[in-house]
Amino acid sequence: MQTAQRDTFRNWRYYINLVPAGLAVFGNLTGSWYSLSNFLFVFVILAFAEVLLPEDKNNDEGVDDVLPDLLMFLVLVAQFFAIGSLAYGVYQGYLTGFWIFGAALSTGAASGSLGIVIAHELIHKKQVFWNFLGRLLLFSVFNPYFYVHHLRIHHKWVGTGHDPVTAQKGESFYAFFFRTVRGQFMQSLELEKVRLKNQGRSPFGLNNYVVAVLSGAIFITLLIAYFFGYQVALAVLMQAILANLLLEYTNYIEHYGLSRDNKERVNEMHSWQSDKMVSRYFLIDLSRHADHHFHAAKPFNKLVSYQNSPVLPGGYTSMFLPALIPPLWFKLVDKRIPVQKSLA
Repeated sequence: MQTAQRDTFRNWRYYINLVPAGLAVFGNLTGSWYSLSNFLFVFVILAFAEVLLPEDKNNDEGVDDVLPDLLMFLVLVAQFFAIGSLAYGVYQGYLTGFWIFGAALSTGAASGSLGIVIAHELIHKKQVFWNFLGRLLLFSVFNPYFYVHHLRIHHKWVGTGHDPVTAQKGESFYAFFFRTVRGQFMQSLELEKVRLKNQGRSPFGLNNYVVAVLSGAIFITLLIAYFFGYQVALAVLMQAILANLLLEYTNYIEHYGLSRDNKERVNEMHSWQSDKMVSRYFLIDLSRHADHHFHAAKPFNKLVSYQNSPVLPGGYTSMFLPALIPPLWFKLVDKRIPVQKSLA
């Protein structure tokens, strides 16, 4: 097999991922219309940029340097700076009234496009340090199920009826959201119960990851409310809600309508991919999702594009609005779904 070429600049391009946190911090500490800076950047500017900019199908690997690991560490710092600046901006009165909501949206957009995306990369790592940082990022948005479900169910059962993360053909994002959140939560809770019972431990104690995260989220929220006020706590909670909504939007478009038989091995046909430049580098090649499921342990800067994988009509940022309008989404995407086996 031909050895992949090395791309010296590929690892640098991913650093655009840090922009949302910077804009969120700026808006949180400035207030007024500036509080919406990152929200507008993510959902308007990037969406238009993605439509206008071409695809980048280059499959050259990023060089083996320190840049990918450094980026992931910087994202961790940036994530907590963004959330901290939101709390500080509300507490100090830089953000009042509607602008608290606007700042929470901007910060949540950063958490969803920055923190959760990097968390997804980190929880796939075997090293304890990086894996812990991934779980810490997920805790920053109070997500109690993704760590358990993504690794132990989603990757094993993607495209089948056992996986609530696989959106079915004709299923709207709204129907999917409630079905998948409930399904992921209940399956993760059950997995943790079984794991702890096998170890002779209490299935509902703090050794249960789902219970521990939920308890921690409630405790932190109440602590913030007690020391800094309910508005600060509400703002932090709102950014977490939007971040998790973006997570499930991403889950929706990654596998919508794609299915496989239970006994069929996961391959490059069971995930949607996009080589649009914005989605590629802004989301550290999450849009090359077909290769991620085909080779789950592969680092983001080595993911490749497949000629035969199903391709979304747009990238992740430009498909957000169509996903919220079911008739438009179905019209754009259903005709691209390859003939596959029914969910089983």
